[in-house]
Amino acid sequence: MPRQPILDLDTIDLDHVEYDLEAIRKVNRQRFEMEHLTAVHRLDLENRIIVASKDLTNEEFWVRGHIPGRPLMPGVIMCEAVAQAASFLIHHAMEESFEFVGFGGMDKVRFRGTVVPGDRFVIIGRITSMRPRLSVLEAQAFVDGKMVFEGNILGVPV
Repeated sequence: MPRQPILDLDTIDLDHVEYDLEAIRKVNRQRFEMEHLTAVHRLDLENRIIVASKDLTNEEFWVRGHIPGRPLMPGVIMCEAVAQAASFLIHHAMEESFEFVGFGGMDKVRFRGTVVPGDRFVIIGRITSMRPRLSVLEAQAFVDGKMVFEGNILGVPV
């Protein structure tokens, strides 16, 4: 059974972009096929919450091979997109400076629906623990208001 959404989905304005792709690139080092965020819609440092998204197209590198004729976003790519949102939030929330936040692991991950080209994969994350060597982000992702992912992402400042 999925948990309650971290945020009321009706309070999220996906037309509002606080950080576009160029701003994301200043923090996250992934490029080309490994960039899995399109925009950050909300960065709430007081409550340690991020709302970000990835707009999926037919040009994603996995479309041709991940179920030909019916492409599905691989679960590992969902995890990577959520980890990139976690990295962005942790980078802004931590007081000390570091080069980037690495993907340290995941826990309690569940895939609750399919994600296909044309979808907007909306990520909501909240830091539940932040220490100098390890931070934990409780995360959920939605497509058209339906939860398709939930789990905890571990971020490691490098």
